[in-house]
Amino acid sequence: MDGAVQQNGRWLIGLCISRASGGLIFMTVAATMTTLQGAWGISAAQGGAIISGFNLGYAVSLVWLSSLADRVGAKKVFLASMSASGLLAVAFALFAHGYLAALVSYSLLGLAMGGSYTTGLMILADLYPVQKRGRVMGAFIASTSLGYTLSLTICGLALSVGGYALAFWLTALGPVLGAAAAWAALWGAPAMRHPDEPGLGLARELLGNKKALLLIGGYTLHSWELLGMWAWSPAFIVACLAAGGTGSAAAASRGSMLAGLFHLMGLAASFTAGLISDRLGRTRVLVAAAAAGAAASFVFGWSLFLPFWLVMALGMAYAFLVLSDSPVLSAALSEAVRPRRLGTAFGLRSLLGFGAGALSPIVFGAILDALGQSAAGWGLAFGMLGLGGLGAMSCAVAYGRSRGE
Repeated sequence: MDGAVQQNGRWLIGLCISRASGGLIFMTVAATMTTLQGAWGISAAQGGAIISGFNLGYAVSLVWLSSLADRVGAKKVFLASMSASGLLAVAFALFAHGYLAALVSYSLLGLAMGGSYTTGLMILADLYPVQKRGRVMGAFIASTSLGYTLSLTICGLALSVGGYALAFWLTALGPVLGAAAAWAALWGAPAMRHPDEPGLGLARELLGNKKALLLIGGYTLHSWELLGMWAWSPAFIVACLAAGGTGSAAAASRGSMLAGLFHLMGLAASFTAGLISDRLGRTRVLVAAAAAGAAASFVFGWSLFLPFWLVMALGMAYAFLVLSDSPVLSAALSEAVRPRRLGTAFGLRSLLGFGAGALSPIVFGAILDALGQSAAGWGLAFGMLGLGGLGAMSCAVAYGRSRGE
């Protein structure tokens, strides 16, 4: 193995460690949702709003910081974002002891975390050729799923020992470690910047690029489904345990840890789908993943009173399917847009995608507030997410046609 390949491998591993560590804070509120509702006296919609605040801050910073990366380089933005995230994660753990403080501090944390996603994908696009991007971007996205799994597991253990405050502090250490890993991995790495090209304006490269617009539309609808599922699946598992007779405190702790298995399935999905799309083509995987994920959304919420082992089996299949198109959408967009505008394209995609993902947990919570945490309430709420999956499938079909497939 030559030196260049070794360097690329070191940077990929370092980026993945940084992303996984940063991911520890992403699921903290979702994992402690049931406990927070009781401790703070908040509604399901208010709990969803805290998560939505994080997602909205994440979306706003993604579009700005991704565009900034086109001008100053992805490496600088990635390192600055991870450093700020470490500081704000500590602030969240220190001050979030009620609804308003949690909403503000978690939203600010999301605002800082936005520079740690698309900039990592941009760095990988610079380091790896097209035929390998599915698998390396799959590895990067899989590391996020690993972080989410650890977040849910740590929160579940912490809830049984020191309550939500301990869960907040332990998961806040993740972005701090992520910042250290980012600096260690990228120290000495090239800070690549692509020169501007005459006539390569935003309108021509993005708004006039049908393939890019279809991929961005598919990602937006995919995010509506995925982020809503991530936000509420831990609470659904808690509700299933409670329906089966498990006490509320034990259900909250066990439910958080068990929901972590869903993100392990997401980790497997990112590796698998990215690799398969390198071999079979992006369109086939996008259509199949979106269709199957939507079907799972329409079924999952109605499983409230089924045997718990069956609920978990359905949930793990759901988690695998609904994340499968993530690395494929990223790899396809990196191929559809020129490098000089890739950050802007990722930024626009993220603004729309995470904007949709910021709304879906609120809509989900409003459905539960209106119908109660019954099989119908959960079933219709998850079914609402499935509409996004159907839309993503339609975008994937149209994308394939635009490529003559």
